[in-house]
Amino acid sequence: MNNDILTHHPDGQGEVMAHAVDACVHCGFCLPACPTYALLGDEMDSPRGRIVLMKEVLEGALPLYDAAPHLDRCLGCQACVTACPSGVPYGELITSFRGWSEPQRQRSPLDRAKRAAILKILPAPRVFSLAARVGQFAKPLAPLLPNALRSPLDLLPEHVPAMQPSAAFTPARGQRRGRVAFLVGCAQQALTPNFNAATLRVLARNGIEVVIPEGQGCCGAAALHTGARDEALKLVRANLAAFNPDDFDAILSNAAGCGAGLKEYPAILHGLPDEAQARAFAAKVQDISEYLGGLLEDGELEPVLPASRPLTVAYHDACHLAHAQGVRSAPRALLRAIPGVTVLEVPEGDLCCGSAGTYNLEQPELATQLGIRKAKNILSTQPDLIASGNIGCHTQIQSHARRQGSPVPVMHTIEVLDLAYRGEL
Repeated sequence: MNNDILTHHPDGQGEVMAHAVDACVHCGFCLPACPTYALLGDEMDSPRGRIVLMKEVLEGALPLYDAAPHLDRCLGCQACVTACPSGVPYGELITSFRGWSEPQRQRSPLDRAKRAAILKILPAPRVFSLAARVGQFAKPLAPLLPNALRSPLDLLPEHVPAMQPSAAFTPARGQRRGRVAFLVGCAQQALTPNFNAATLRVLARNGIEVVIPEGQGCCGAAALHTGARDEALKLVRANLAAFNPDDFDAILSNAAGCGAGLKEYPAILHGLPDEAQARAFAAKVQDISEYLGGLLEDGELEPVLPASRPLTVAYHDACHLAHAQGVRSAPRALLRAIPGVTVLEVPEGDLCCGSAGTYNLEQPELATQLGIRKAKNILSTQPDLIASGNIGCHTQIQSHARRQGSPVPVMHTIEVLDLAYRGEL
């Protein structure tokens, strides 16, 4: 799609946006893949429509105010990227656009306060854990509260576990076969600390020593995808300073959203002096399932014990793993490597669950519709277990499955593998 964006925005982010818009041929393959288009049926709430809106705003032909509601409803799930035959990097476009446009937005005081709270609490696990515990007491009052305050309480689990600090170094068991760095993430430290504990145990069991570099922090995805670019840049550069990719075989994440965020660092820093450093860093980033899947493929993964009984596991593709990172086969292969486990495919598996980072806090009505739909589709397979690879999906699916009366456990793929190694599955 021809555009005149660089004339108006002749910087690195302008180049990113101009390239993405130029790649779109307006074919429409993205429409059926888009969750908001599926719900609303509005061309302006589709990727194709949003690309036109962003182009018009960037060229000065359309006021940002007119386009903002449709752009705010985008989950950033990148299902359109998978569907696109032209390779449009839509994720880079919407992220860059939000970073450019947010300083120009006129938001209500309540909206500004909510967004500020999200960006202060989410990246601080101890603060998040405290807020979640306080939220437990307020949860019975949720039906009486405004939607902006009710939606975060609805998503809280029934029990907030104690945090489990991860050791800075976890040695390999037996002969050392690899050395990796690990990003411990934010939300999972507060809500699901066993994600990290299981990750360290499984890696050590496979002869991989794990370093948690000092000085690491939030990956920056939440700030970046909500348009807080300056805050995101601080977090990105802090992680680039903390991780030296030359020291490790890989830099691992067990949260799909975080891993995708880490791989976005070159686009975030495009045209800036530290872009090359970001590229070297991103080249080493892998999801935990991607890394262990490589060991499995090479015949180097330690064998696991069989399940105590035949188990069916419904695997949910986290958008930022399947679409943003292109990792689909590895987690399925790891689950199938457990004797006695059958992996079930979920109807409408490519449709987002509605979590999408902070989306279920900022767009609770649409997120709830998608969460209900996702939980129904998963439960229709009648699984013994539900597995996924992202804290946001875990929280969203668990919340909506419980509301539908289901006791089926929701687990991270790495937790299932860990239980199999320990003979407890």
